[in-house]
Amino acid sequence: MLPFDFDYYRPQSLSEAVELYQYLAQQGKKPMFFSGGTELITLGRIDLAHADAVIDIKGIAEGRVMEMEGDYLVLGSTLSLTNIEEANPFPLLTKTSSEIADHTARGKITVGGNICGQIFYREAVLPFLLADSQVVLIGPKGVKTAFIHDVFNKELQLEKGEFLVQLATERRFVEAPFISIKRRQQWDTGYPLITIAALKIDREIRVAISGLCPFPFRSREVEEALNRQGVTGEARVERALTVLPRPILNDIEGSAEYRLFVLKNLFIDILRALDGMTV
Repeated sequence: MLPFDFDYYRPQSLSEAVELYQYLAQQGKKPMFFSGGTELITLGRIDLAHADAVIDIKGIAEGRVMEMEGDYLVLGSTLSLTNIEEANPFPLLTKTSSEIADHTARGKITVGGNICGQIFYREAVLPFLLADSQVVLIGPKGVKTAFIHDVFNKELQLEKGEFLVQLATERRFVEAPFISIKRRQQWDTGYPLITIAALKIDREIRVAISGLCPFPFRSREVEEALNRQGVTGEARVERALTVLPRPILNDIEGSAEYRLFVLKNLFIDILRALDGMTV
């Protein structure tokens, strides 16, 4: 049970959801867009999340889209991770998201809910960062389409009353060679120590990481180091470790030193899998 009460709304259209948020905010309420609910329940129980009103956007058709439109795969933000796993429209996303939480939870966690969540792992964003995906947002100012790199900086930068509707990914990224690895310190479905996703496009490796820092990220500096020609694989990895963003997490899941040790070996695995290099 949650230690607070809230009003529940289930709009059937994008405009209704936006207007409802504005109306509730004007009434002095603290509304929250809601698609899966797992995070509200988890964090609400320990007083880290609160809402006076919950706007459930799962009934909106645009959020449930899963289709190819020309050369782009369009995925709605309210698709559950189980929906993605079963249909497998984007293999890298399937592999990365299929190891989030457990099977029961994945049936409730949505793609958008994971990307926009307060819990910092947000692993579902990694494939979209690698694929230069576009996002469709809607809010009081209307519909906005942007490249994910322009609106995601440690977290999705949403304006008040705005929410994620869809993500569009070019076919060539969907079909690119990839690898996705999750390492845990504890049990099979516990929080990850590090999740790393990588794909190879235009003969270069792209890398995105969750669990190393208190935010998921893709680093061009790391990629430049790993793709550097004329040096050994070991030298590439060592260089990549020196250009990581900070801070490195140091918590109950693992020390900063241990995380870096694990990451070093993950970089080696990526070079072996996607570059055929002996390190």
